[in-house]
Amino acid sequence: MLPVKCDMYLNIDAGTMNPLEHGEIFVTDDGTESDQDLGHYERFLGITLSSRNYITAGQVYQTVLAKERALAYGGKCVEAYFSVPQEIMERLEKLGQKSEVVIIEFGGTVGEYQNILFFEAARRMKIKYKEAVLFIHVGYLPTPSFLGEMKTKPLQMSIQQLNGLGIQPDIIVCRSRKKIDQRRKEKISLAAALEPRDIFANPDLELTYKVPLVLEEQKLTKRILTKLGLKEKRKDLLSWRGLVKKIEKIQKKVKIGIVGKYYTSGGFTLKDSYVSVIEAVKHAAWANGVRPETVWFDSQKLEKEKNFQSLLAVDGIIIPQGWGSRGVEGKIKAVRLARENKIPYLGLCFGMQMAVIEFARNVLGLKGANSTEVDSQTPHPVIHIMSDQKKYLEKHQYGGTIRLGAWKCRVLARTKLSQAYGKAGIISERHRHRYEFNNHYREKFEKGGLKISGVSPDRKLVEAVEISDHPFFVGTQFHPEYKSRFLSPHRLFLAFIKATIHKKTR
Repeated sequence: MLPVKCDMYLNIDAGTMNPLEHGEIFVTDDGTESDQDLGHYERFLGITLSSRNYITAGQVYQTVLAKERALAYGGKCVEAYFSVPQEIMERLEKLGQKSEVVIIEFGGTVGEYQNILFFEAARRMKIKYKEAVLFIHVGYLPTPSFLGEMKTKPLQMSIQQLNGLGIQPDIIVCRSRKKIDQRRKEKISLAAALEPRDIFANPDLELTYKVPLVLEEQKLTKRILTKLGLKEKRKDLLSWRGLVKKIEKIQKKVKIGIVGKYYTSGGFTLKDSYVSVIEAVKHAAWANGVRPETVWFDSQKLEKEKNFQSLLAVDGIIIPQGWGSRGVEGKIKAVRLARENKIPYLGLCFGMQMAVIEFARNVLGLKGANSTEVDSQTPHPVIHIMSDQKKYLEKHQYGGTIRLGAWKCRVLARTKLSQAYGKAGIISERHRHRYEFNNHYREKFEKGGLKISGVSPDRKLVEAVEISDHPFFVGTQFHPEYKSRFLSPHRLFLAFIKATIHKKTR
């Protein structure tokens, strides 16, 4: 089974998007910068995805135009209505050759102008392959607080719009605050010309990982396979059910402070900007028998803060990914608090760089130390741009040019990093950065007490740093959160959470 996410924007990928606008950018092993949905696919399915699992309108149009320039259409007039859906179909058909079942998610909402050619491709797929294509429509049923009654009209209207595009849903999944009742099932089935057993409830749940079990209780898988004419294979959800039951019984808590700048937008908190970090913390906490309580700290506000009692009260601090100069000094303050007060600290990518800058200023005495990304005139560029990245910035080539995807890292022996991974030697982790540790300062840092615990196989790039005489103080240039799964938490997050538990009990 292969999942595919189709996004309707004209970006070639999600790499150039602002996290505040779009949410987190997920990175696959092959370096694809994708929508965060691919991260959810990996976490739920326990599989590794790639560029073939991600299609954007920008990719499709780019290919169609490139083919036109190469006379691939034989001199014909190239029209969006004919050529764009055909290109989408060809991409999906290639995936069908590699898997018995391909699950394709169309992003956006029914009725949006930019979706039309993708829906047209879906309509043509149904004509071409008939019973081999199944349409599952996911719709929302609101319950206005002033009425207290679940309304089906928005979903009925979206079904009508789909019908107008030549698409007849075969199954409908109802998203709602509460589980849909039989009366509303019947109303929706009538509007969609389906049987009530084709209408499935997907209510809000405190634990998202219960969703597969809730849908399985309604026999959604069996209904899908029956309609596709496929035999149901043996399902093994014992481990999944067992972990869900374990989580529901957990009482102990740990308080994790996340210091970032991509989640405050107006009066709203956009946690999607750091969704992989949040999920990795959950996986590791549950495995350690505790429930994580996430406390958010806006790094810009920390810059002006003088009372840090709320930050000092957490059991562990994480500084995740980031770009640019905004909020940097607030992050550096948070690093110092973690280092000086022995609070377990995990710095991810930008978070590692902030740890290096803080140590340079406040331990090594390198006044004005900084990253050249933040201050190009810093007297001590302890973080600087990677040599091969300069040419891209000079040409304003930003999309898809940074260090991306899975790269090998040598974990050095007798370090907190090797303890976390359970071994020294070569590991593989995903990256997304243009700036790196400046090797000119390497010896000075090591003599001063910041240990380099991870390097590239040729030992030229610093991949991880740590402080030995601290309960847990680790920064990684890579993103371990991308590889954490529900049933297999990442080892580095497991070690971090274990340290927070020790802090709480000591």
